[in-house]
Amino acid sequence: MERILPNHKRWARIKRNRYIYLMMSAGIIYFFLFKFIPVWGLLLSFQDYSPFKGFLGSSWVGFKHFSDLFQSGQFYIMARNTFVISILNLVFFFPLPILLALMLNEVRHELFKKVNQSIVYLPHFLSWVILVSLTFFVFSSDIGIVNKLIVASGNQPVLFLSEPKFFWILLTLQNIWKDAGWGTIIFLAAIAGVDPARYEAAVIDGASRFRQIWHITLPAIRPTIIILLILRFGNMADVGFEQVLLMMNPLVSSVADVFDTYSYTQGIVGGKISVGIAVGMFKGVVGLVMVVTANKIVKKLGYEGIY
Repeated sequence: MERILPNHKRWARIKRNRYIYLMMSAGIIYFFLFKFIPVWGLLLSFQDYSPFKGFLGSSWVGFKHFSDLFQSGQFYIMARNTFVISILNLVFFFPLPILLALMLNEVRHELFKKVNQSIVYLPHFLSWVILVSLTFFVFSSDIGIVNKLIVASGNQPVLFLSEPKFFWILLTLQNIWKDAGWGTIIFLAAIAGVDPARYEAAVIDGASRFRQIWHITLPAIRPTIIILLILRFGNMADVGFEQVLLMMNPLVSSVADVFDTYSYTQGIVGGKISVGIAVGMFKGVVGLVMVVTANKIVKKLGYEGIY
């Protein structure tokens, strides 16, 4: 049982660590204002909410919006698109920051390493508007660089942006280019915490660089990989609203309509605020179930989970 400190000792400890608490205050205030207080708004999903009537004046409808969502003909399409995009990101995007971090860690020339890190980090700071614009200039059928090369080789242009079969591939490639470098930060920090004596012992035993990575580096960062993998499962129902909305067009709507875009069209464009909130709440429940399930599977496999 934790020992309860007297008030004067508690305040003395707070005074001694005041600068640490001051640094924490910005994050605490942010989560309180933008994460904790808005939770009450989930109650609107059980109402037929009208901004003109307000919270107290709007009628309660129970689970009507959830029932309408599940019975909607679009639900299967949205669920399929959302989870296929998430699975593609999980399979093709998630391992790349690990591989890139291992490669950067092997670079011994410090200046070359820092330059490469800056280059791979840079796309993360570009907005999706800029990135989608770059995608248009590369893959569009009339002015795209790729199609100009295809036409120059004597073939017909390929409709990358209006063919449904290319949509999921383009989204995955965009995510890889934008965030693969940024994702290496956590893994590089984990690699930096590995005891150098273990590498020295491996060198004495005659282990190659690949053997050192396989038997020392990867096992050392395994807990970090597992935690991030579990958290990735928690975001399975969230595929990035801005990216999908900017890439959408009527010709690819069958593979582009996801829960986020449905929430936007119903809640913001259509004025059905309660429907939009109900979709968001459903996504949150799915994320919670996925995290709990993934954590239990990880523990059954003998690894340490997130709780």
